[in-house]
Amino acid sequence: MSTPTATESVSAPVPDAIPLPVTSVTCLEDRAHIERTTTLHLEPGVQRLRLGPVGALAVDRSLHAELTGEQGEFTVLDVRVVRAWTPRGPEAPTDEDSPLRRRAHALGEELRTLEQRRDRLETRLDVLGRLATDLLREIGEGTGYGESEPERWSAELDRLDTERDMYEEELGTVRARMAGLSDELNETHNALLHTEQEPPELTAHVELTVRAPAAGPAVLRLSHLTPCALWRPAYRATLQGGELALQTDAMVWQRTGEDWSGVRLTLSTARSSLATAPPRLVEDRLTLRDRSTAERRTVDVEVREEKVSDVGPATVPGLPGVDDGGEVRVLHAPGPASVPGDGHGHRVPLTGSTSAAHSEYVCAPELSPLVTQVVRFTNTAGHALLAGPVELVRDSGFTGRGTLDFTAPGAPAELAFGSSDSHRVLRETEESRDTAGLTQRTVITRTVRLHLSRFSAPGESDDRVITLRERIPVSEVTGVEVRLRKDACSPAPDSVDADGIARWDVSLPPGGRRTVTLVYEVSASGKVTGL
Repeated sequence: MSTPTATESVSAPVPDAIPLPVTSVTCLEDRAHIERTTTLHLEPGVQRLRLGPVGALAVDRSLHAELTGEQGEFTVLDVRVVRAWTPRGPEAPTDEDSPLRRRAHALGEELRTLEQRRDRLETRLDVLGRLATDLLREIGEGTGYGESEPERWSAELDRLDTERDMYEEELGTVRARMAGLSDELNETHNALLHTEQEPPELTAHVELTVRAPAAGPAVLRLSHLTPCALWRPAYRATLQGGELALQTDAMVWQRTGEDWSGVRLTLSTARSSLATAPPRLVEDRLTLRDRSTAERRTVDVEVREEKVSDVGPATVPGLPGVDDGGEVRVLHAPGPASVPGDGHGHRVPLTGSTSAAHSEYVCAPELSPLVTQVVRFTNTAGHALLAGPVELVRDSGFTGRGTLDFTAPGAPAELAFGSSDSHRVLRETEESRDTAGLTQRTVITRTVRLHLSRFSAPGESDDRVITLRERIPVSEVTGVEVRLRKDACSPAPDSVDADGIARWDVSLPPGGRRTVTLVYEVSASGKVTGL
């Protein structure tokens, strides 16, 4: 049950709170569901307990408490979060604090060190004073009994005087330095008082009112939502030979006001705050009109770029969202996890899998002259791979970062492991335009030459297959035709898909060179304009 929150000032003494640690956390996309568990020793009757502290950001309306025990049925009468403003305790400054505050802390530390040194010097001087008193008493008693040792007494007195003078001089220096530090520290505190004011800290406790039928222990489970917590998937892919080892981790950020230490961590893609209202329906009116005479005589076309695939590592501009394929996914940390409440990202291992990998060297010269190693594998992790950044590791070590798209269990996936420096690709294009005299048909002939070369290290003897991709325009109107001239291509493409992507699998020996030529024609009738 939940009730409105209450805020009180720290004036009257309050009883000691019963610890209420965090034992389980379900981290959502933009918040967290926290569960706390503790054992209470209850007395018979109605009683009010104070538990905590807890995070002050706890959502009051989500507060729920449940008591279970062997002594009968326990009834939760009321549970609420009580917040209070308390002054902050002395803490060491961090790099985020101002230079003035760091200077005040350094002066205070030096002043405390000098105070300890002063106390030690005063203790030594006190001991030396008692020694001088004992020595003078010994001199008086020895003189009265007729025992005279003037040389020893003189040497002892001289040594005591020398040490007392040395310690008194050092004590004077320390006291003078302390006076200067005290004045400087007072000035610094005054400057801080006028420029920076340390705000009080908002703390929170749980007040629980229960009715117990008999005395005995009871287990309390208290749960609530809290903001300022989120998670995102992250991966680490290690390519060794023909195998790919994929480590699935969770990057968790939280600044809820308390640390999560040794908790059962669950990661969920549920979006409890997502609105479920249907979209609004708006009027969409269509009208027809007759074409003009000029529009009947000509067909206006335009060339547009349409992205159908990409080659190479994709950039990660920022924090990606959680892509779960439209279905809520739940992942569990295999062991107790600890996430400090410092607002920084902390990596929590989840699962690991190994699958067979097939490497392919791919190049799209129109987009980039680099030859990229693309690794294809099957998702054998036992769960869906959510979209997220991937750290790429090969035998030589860390090679870069990429992104992994959403992949269902058992589905194929691919990762780009960066470019190969031992390959070079040069692209050259030529275009010629011709118009037939009778039909007024325009024919555009484009020739694309791709020059490949491979620079191999000593000892390499295996051929390497490079997959080249070059696009051919695809016509959507009957007035424009695109024809691949296979007789002029050298060699002809191994395949051309429905999107007009021509593909060659070119085998290059160590130090080898090849030239691939692609020729196609774009022809349009006399009515077509825009080419």
